[in-house]
Amino acid sequence: MNIPEDYDPTGVQHYDIPSFLFNTGRRLPVRIAYRSFNSALRRVVCIPTPEHSHINTTYNYTLNALRDYHVIVVATLGNGESSSPSNTLDFPQPVYQDCVSASYELLTKHFNIQDLEAVVGYGMGGQQAYYWMCMRPGFVKSAVVICGSARTSPFNHMLLDGIAATMGGSAVDTMDKAGLNGTGPHGYGKVTCAWSTSSAWFKDESFRTILGHETLPEFIEEYNNAFRDWNAADLLALVRMWQLGDVGALRDDGSYLKALEDITGRVLVIASRTDSYFSPEDSAIELKHLKFGKLEILETIWGHAAGSGVCEEDMERICKMIAAFLGEK
Repeated sequence: MNIPEDYDPTGVQHYDIPSFLFNTGRRLPVRIAYRSFNSALRRVVCIPTPEHSHINTTYNYTLNALRDYHVIVVATLGNGESSSPSNTLDFPQPVYQDCVSASYELLTKHFNIQDLEAVVGYGMGGQQAYYWMCMRPGFVKSAVVICGSARTSPFNHMLLDGIAATMGGSAVDTMDKAGLNGTGPHGYGKVTCAWSTSSAWFKDESFRTILGHETLPEFIEEYNNAFRDWNAADLLALVRMWQLGDVGALRDDGSYLKALEDITGRVLVIASRTDSYFSPEDSAIELKHLKFGKLEILETIWGHAAGSGVCEEDMERICKMIAAFLGEK
């Protein structure tokens, strides 16, 4: 399994889909992990888990910006809680279309939900929010994309391929290179720790002044250990799905910009000034093609991690942005 030994699964439940149709055309039984908060409230928000989180380590906003909403956090396919290479034999490479389709079935058939007030996502969850807007325009009213994009940029793609290569092969070979027992040392954290924040963060020695590590190697070792219990096949499946992120794949002409132009709902994009994966410049380009889009820039040294909840000051600002956006008519 792809679950840390010290992980607290309180409140996590599962929904089984006996015959789920993957985007590849294959059918397979799948299990979707989720957690429901404030279920008595009428307005519903869905939060897909991001790339490095499980359900109970995903920031859910239930104590602040989303306190007045029924919040359902859904584990992304491949993260080890929902169906993944680590827990499902011959599991196919998932894509965002699969995540949205499986979550839609959970929400409509299990919860009997008629519409979503919003999909709020960070990183890979933010990319899923864009897919929701394109795939289910009559079901989702709005999206909040935090440190994410409608298309994984070529630069982002190459960063991810470098990460996958250090784990034993290109992300293109995800399912061929890793299997159910891919739990050995893989160095994923050592490769990603630099990209998660920013050069300014390291220049300020934030690993020492903020996190309390005496040396840089000590910080790197602890960061890498956070992924110790993650299954290599699951990590590679997530990396590959991230690489394939492109709402243009939903159109015959492959244009992600035209896909954005077709979105009829409201979209709030929150970008980190120092995000190495999802640059604010790319977000600005995407915003030009949204009918009802709004872009907020976080001035922060925390890079991509600014949207994860690790920096309290950044999260306070994000919460205010989300609350203001959802409060607009």
